[in-house]
Amino acid sequence: MSARPYVEPVVPIGPEPSDEPSVIRADHLEVGYRDRVIWSDASFEVRRGEFVAVIGPNGAGKTTLFRMMLGLQRPLRGTLSVLGRSPRRGNPLIGYVPQRHSIDIDTHIDCESFVRLGVSGTRWGPGLARRAEHEAAAAALESVGATDLAHACVGTLSGGELQRIFLAEAMIGHPEMLLLDEPLSNLDLRRSRDLVALVSRLVRSRNVTTLLVAHDINPLIQCLDKVIYIANGRMATGSPDTVLTSETLSALYGVPVEVLRDSRNNLVIVGGEESGGGEHG
Repeated sequence: MSARPYVEPVVPIGPEPSDEPSVIRADHLEVGYRDRVIWSDASFEVRRGEFVAVIGPNGAGKTTLFRMMLGLQRPLRGTLSVLGRSPRRGNPLIGYVPQRHSIDIDTHIDCESFVRLGVSGTRWGPGLARRAEHEAAAAALESVGATDLAHACVGTLSGGELQRIFLAEAMIGHPEMLLLDEPLSNLDLRRSRDLVALVSRLVRSRNVTTLLVAHDINPLIQCLDKVIYIANGRMATGSPDTVLTSETLSALYGVPVEVLRDSRNNLVIVGGEESGGGEHG
């Protein structure tokens, strides 16, 4: 295997400085395992209330970034601060929707009870939940437009409805930060746009810092403050206009990449396939 050519680190110019405090700060992070580095030399910050897309090819290390923020994995080198301190497991200030939620279609748990698990853990069922937990679940369901699903069985829901319920569960504790790992996968374009609009409203109305992992940038691009693009063992961060360019992505991948618009005005990223990039669009 030939050695990967050296490319100067990519440091796009981000948005204008904000008065909002930094919620996430990374300094020269290197992430991976003892026998393999996934990505390295990553320095970036995310401010309170920003809506950030984390994108890149499969295996680039997007979910690994979330694992570090959740305190489930330590960096090999560098430092990471989340909400003003080192990441720790079970941080109640972080709402998390994992990439895969295992839901048995035969389950009989209703949506309100499922959402209550976000505060009561496994302590659910008749007579066990407190009134405050019921009220919190009802408020969380209302916040995602799913009040009418409160008594529906989780196993009967469509993909878009399920994502709303997962989001309600993540929001029930009034988190300061949301981590959403590929919530748009398996949703059609209309439902993807609906979910993005919902998340964007929550971000703006509650000032909740939100990172969302996605493969397709197009449903998100109009709502984003920042992009974290991970590919080829490195990371580029900044506003969409500075990261999603041919120049920036060519430098990131180390091969020529073109950022185009198709007939529907969607971004199409072409030319990173040699490095595992493929198309996004």
